[in-house]
Amino acid sequence: MGGDFLTAKAIGNRIKSKGLQKLRWYCQMCEKQCRDENGFKCHCTSEAHLRKMQLFSDSADKYLSSYSDEFKAEFMKLLSRRYGTRRVLANLVYQEYISDKQHLHMNATEWTSLTEFCMHLGKEGLCEVDETEKGWFIKWVDRSPETLAKQDAILKKERLEKTDEERAKRALEDQIRRAHEAAAETAGSTDGGEDAAAPSELKRSNAEEPIKLRMKKPLFAAKGFKKPEPKKLNALAMASKKSAAAAALKQEPLAAEPSSKKLSEVERIIQDDLSRKRRSPFEMTTGPDDKRRR
Repeated sequence: MGGDFLTAKAIGNRIKSKGLQKLRWYCQMCEKQCRDENGFKCHCTSEAHLRKMQLFSDSADKYLSSYSDEFKAEFMKLLSRRYGTRRVLANLVYQEYISDKQHLHMNATEWTSLTEFCMHLGKEGLCEVDETEKGWFIKWVDRSPETLAKQDAILKKERLEKTDEERAKRALEDQIRRAHEAAAETAGSTDGGEDAAAPSELKRSNAEEPIKLRMKKPLFAAKGFKKPEPKKLNALAMASKKSAAAAALKQEPLAAEPSSKKLSEVERIIQDDLSRKRRSPFEMTTGPDDKRRR
């Protein structure tokens, strides 16, 4: 038996069994792929195949629905994982699905063509389906619990933002209304009232007569007013004035004191005593003898 594995016939059979074979020579009940028409006829007359077909005939709807659900689940699994929510050609997904040798064939399902299967996906709401010149395009609709929870959270957030915006808008409208009411009350309490403050329309007796404006000349220009020029200061004159003031202060120090402050009676007496004391030495030098000589 071990030698048969390495024979040329066994190796050829393994090479032939690689890859996909013709779909019409495949038995889904027995999950067996025949290489040619003769082999498929031999398989159909075999005892094992006849027993499987007897079971299928007893509950055909059960097997058909089971195969259909399995095919749809595998197809949607490939579509969701491989392409996600992108829009893709249905035939491209189907070709990738049947590339697996152990895949479930569509002939065993309730759908006879890919078009019918795409229309079924659109009716069930599993995919967004549209037909074009290139063929049927499908787009997976994600309805997983995680995605639905995210969508609910996004909707709640949007509602909260809308309510916050509406509250802020209402508060702003209330503030504007109160400001208008306060302005109307203040305008009504004035002497002129609201009617006097309102602008009036320009009334003209003759609409064709041009409008004339009289502009008065400025007051300063009419009287010939000139801006006074700043006086030029002489440095030598300022210096001479400062020296004269300093000499006067040395001769009469009491005169330099501010006289703006009114002296009291006591301060006046003290100043008289001080002036008398300053004059007393001069009076002592000029005695009575000098007066007699004179």
